[in-house]
Amino acid sequence: MVQWEYHTLKYRTGGFLGGKVNEEELDDLLNSRGYEGWELVSSFDTSLYQGQSKDIIMIFKRRV
Repeated sequence: MVQWEYHTLKYRTGGFLGGKVNEEELDDLLNSRGYEGWELVSSFDTSLYQGQSKDIIMIFKRRV
């Protein structure tokens, strides 16, 4: 039976009211997790108001 371990990562968005994502920084972060063997399985944002995102929550998994 395959065993998995999970890792949750919170990425804080920038800007005065939030919602601004530095794509290069996010790519680097995702690639670094990928090099460590983590696979992104889910992501969602936490809403502040009027469509602004405060954080992006990402859930990763990899075999134990």
